[in-house]
Amino acid sequence: MSAATKEVFARVRRMIPPMLEKFHKGQLGRVAVIGGSEDYTGAPYFSAMASARLGCDMSHVICTPTAAAVIKTYSPNLMVHPLMRSSSGTPGTQDEDPAPIADSIIALLPRLHVLVIGPGLGRDPLMHAVCARVIRAARERGMPLVLDADALLLVASQPELVRGYGLAVLTPNVVEFARLSKALGVGEGEGVEALARELGGVMVLQKGRVDRLSDGREGGTTWTVDVEGGLKRSGGQGDTLTGSVATFLAWRKAYLEGLWDEEGEGGRLGEEETVALAVFGGSAVTRECSRLAFAKHGRSLQASDLTGEVHTAFMTLFGEVDGGNPGGKL
Repeated sequence: MSAATKEVFARVRRMIPPMLEKFHKGQLGRVAVIGGSEDYTGAPYFSAMASARLGCDMSHVICTPTAAAVIKTYSPNLMVHPLMRSSSGTPGTQDEDPAPIADSIIALLPRLHVLVIGPGLGRDPLMHAVCARVIRAARERGMPLVLDADALLLVASQPELVRGYGLAVLTPNVVEFARLSKALGVGEGEGVEALARELGGVMVLQKGRVDRLSDGREGGTTWTVDVEGGLKRSGGQGDTLTGSVATFLAWRKAYLEGLWDEEGEGGRLGEEETVALAVFGGSAVTRECSRLAFAKHGRSLQASDLTGEVHTAFMTLFGEVDGGNPGGKL
């Protein structure tokens, strides 16, 4: 871990809420994952459970009824809402009105702090149309958004949904990054700064051997997360990332609202900087989860193995943030 990374970690840690008796349920994070279709039930579960295991108070999954029936059997700790609908399956058709479906989801937004959109979403046109409406509504409320997987296809086809919105975070892998770059006219090899700049200051986290994040702004933030990860690239690890980033974004809200007193830290963190710090923290925790899980499971590692390492990864990197133990390997 570089000296620059350690310095960023110290600032990320300031955003993590201490464990205080005065807090009540919901103050330290209410996250919802929108995704989950008949064919993909694991992804939204992994994302929501990563959020919960990291320390979010309330984790929701918004999915189709068929996915909800399955996801409810995975864990009783998640709140599962069967509000999404898919189209009939006839190619090229969209046989339902997305407006009432989206309205039922939009009605939940006042109860939430952060939305994750994409895990297990699939490519159903009706589900994409619903998500587009929800994204617009969340943006009007100033709600942070984390978009991954098939939600990135939605961004590629309708970049105006997030363009210029500094509270949107995209988390593309290598293939998704290349697809987004091509769709937006960003040249091959121009990198994460160019893509973020083309999107008008959206935070892009490019996953890879190291993770790189940038808002593309002049004088803005471009960082490399060089925390060591595991060597197995199983499907589903990115879902742990989206849930982790979402929880840090929820903690960011608690920090900006001044829910606890900082002692001896100097001036408050800047509001724009805290988005980058949240993304950095979520990336670092996920990479540490991957390292820990790979050390135990090697080439047999699966996405579910990362879920069980979330708390250990957090403690390794940050320690308990309660004033009683400075903790962490930093």
